[in-house]
Amino acid sequence: MAVETTITSAKAWSPDLTAVPPADAVPDALILETSTVSGTIEGDAPAVRVQYVDDATATFTAEGVTIDEANPGLSEALVHTGKVAQIIRLSREQFAQPNAQELLSDSVRRAVTKAGNTAYIAQAAPTNPAVTPPAGLLNIAGIVNGGAVADSLDGLVDLLAALAGNGADPSHIVLSPTAWASLRKFKTAADYNTSLLGTGATDAQKFLLDLPVLVTPAAPSGSGLVVDKTAVVSAVGNVEVSISEHAYFAADSIAVRCIWRFGANVVKPDRLGKFTVTAPE
Repeated sequence: MAVETTITSAKAWSPDLTAVPPADAVPDALILETSTVSGTIEGDAPAVRVQYVDDATATFTAEGVTIDEANPGLSEALVHTGKVAQIIRLSREQFAQPNAQELLSDSVRRAVTKAGNTAYIAQAAPTNPAVTPPAGLLNIAGIVNGGAVADSLDGLVDLLAALAGNGADPSHIVLSPTAWASLRKFKTAADYNTSLLGTGATDAQKFLLDLPVLVTPAAPSGSGLVVDKTAVVSAVGNVEVSISEHAYFAADSIAVRCIWRFGANVVKPDRLGKFTVTAPE
């Protein structure tokens, strides 16, 4: 008698499950570029515990005098995660069409990246005792509010100075498309048509005050965020894509499911700053 195996049996008996590293599946995810990935976990309840030190102050001590003991703070940040998911239903005939699987993979990747970026930047903080989905960076308590940047970059310069005073080493500026558009309208002087960020004939490079700029629709309209990636810790899992004939077996249809678990928290909130951009009149 022949032995049935996953090699000889129909695919319904061994549905596909594909796990892809997030750097390959969602390379445009903001969390990969603007945070320090510290681990991965499964489930809404567990958390990654990230240890860090609140430095104690060092002082001058006279020769021969006993040095006072310092008490640095041994602290931790909890990184909870949430799961972004999408499921697509297709007829078996549609799923078998040329290029269908490749196009669907691209669609799922875009959908997961979009949802992940929006949550990472703007997700509302969960109401206690809930811990997930974790708050987006703009909604983390304690980040510095730089107010409105209008007509010139002075407000942003002041915000960067304040963050530097808190020990920050900013790595990126994240802007909404409308905020970037407003900044590109800033002129070198009144009654001039020369853009402050470029000549007008050549488009402005995506840099502000020597920091790379990431423009994303995940940021709320007119908003900006200065990020120090060393102050943002995250947990990021693999992107998993599953294909099954079971869920819609009676309809002779295929289910394609994609899930991605991730989350982030800020170790030192006063090293991140948010601001808004007001378009010139």
